[in-house]
Amino acid sequence: MSMEAILQNLQKLTKFHQDLLKVSEQKTDAVKDGDTDQLQSLLIQERKYTQVLERTEEKRTELVQNWFKQKGIAPEEPTITNMLKALTDDEDKQLLEKQTVELTEAIVKLKQQEELNMALIQQSMQFVQMSLDLMNPTLNTMNYGNKKEQPNRNRGVFDSKA
Repeated sequence: MSMEAILQNLQKLTKFHQDLLKVSEQKTDAVKDGDTDQLQSLLIQERKYTQVLERTEEKRTELVQNWFKQKGIAPEEPTITNMLKALTDDEDKQLLEKQTVELTEAIVKLKQQEELNMALIQQSMQFVQMSLDLMNPTLNTMNYGNKKEQPNRNRGVFDSKA
């Protein structure tokens, strides 16, 4: 029963990560289109998914710890990797491995998409900053008139004309 609960939990985690990936892809489109309203609503959606993911991850940790207690095994860390090492049933091992690989792939894709979003947002911010810099006058042009700068003369202690 415990293994089945862990597998179901991993399936949920995979689905939530895939759903979050879809939101991330929509964020990419919103950034490209410059649609800040859609971007804000997507950020709210993303925050909700993140909260659900955190709760599901806590549940996964609890399930794995309980599995180790149930089996009477005391690993250094109760992780899926250590669980795979401790499993003796080949069928359970294959199912757990398959689900773990799917989850890892979903996480990697999500990370790549978020890195793309970060790069796009950073590029957009650089463009905005450059546009603002072009619109703002420099300090030299803010003075009245076209006065030529007076060369700064360094006077010595003695007047050399004497």
